[in-house]
Amino acid sequence: MGQTVSISFFRFGSLRHRLWALWMMGAARLSLSRLPDLGFWKLCGSGTGEGFTPLPNTAVYAVIATWPNESVARARILESRVFERYRTKAAETWTVFLAPLSSRGEWSGSQPFVPAGADQASEKDERHRPMAALTRATIRPSILMRFWRRVPDISSAIGQDRNVAFKIGLGEVPWLHQVTFSIWPDALKMAQFARTGAHAEAIQAVRSEGWFREELYARFEVTSDVGTWDGSSPLEVLK
Repeated sequence: MGQTVSISFFRFGSLRHRLWALWMMGAARLSLSRLPDLGFWKLCGSGTGEGFTPLPNTAVYAVIATWPNESVARARILESRVFERYRTKAAETWTVFLAPLSSRGEWSGSQPFVPAGADQASEKDERHRPMAALTRATIRPSILMRFWRRVPDISSAIGQDRNVAFKIGLGEVPWLHQVTFSIWPDALKMAQFARTGAHAEAIQAVRSEGWFREELYARFEVTSDVGTWDGSSPLEVLK
């Protein structure tokens, strides 16, 4: 059994709870740094709409974390005081558990996601398993305007794609540090989106114009989840 990655999403209702969540972007760091078995972790805010916009969404926050395995991940998220505080304040919470399949690049100078093997399953197997994609980048300040001009076309394309089960844009620092996360029925449908249209054009620009100072691309098998988002599990549509 290899590394498990958890992404916990929290939606806050009242202004008081939203302000608390914003405050926790700094205050939760000490608690998380002391949490047993927790490896790499990041606190993230989100964007408005689909999440792929430069305007912050003050209602939605996320915690990305790595653990030795899924049983440990579930226990720590369920039992630790810091995650309990988030659940108590939030109007809705959802955590998805992931097994890394591949990862290239760095995040804050490290390689946080560790596949258990050289893509444990075959490409044939991947075609029939729910998959997730995560990208993270530090955007060069000199190209911020060009980057954000591209985003609406990508957001529109992913929003209209009936294959995507879940998608959101996150960020550690607004405008400069960006994370995208999406869940797909299988690797084939994920690849079809990545290689066509506005998304493919943006990737080509990234490569040719050097948009990012640091970047990471990772793929995961979706193993399980707990909680709801918009009233149900986003994984229900994949069953």
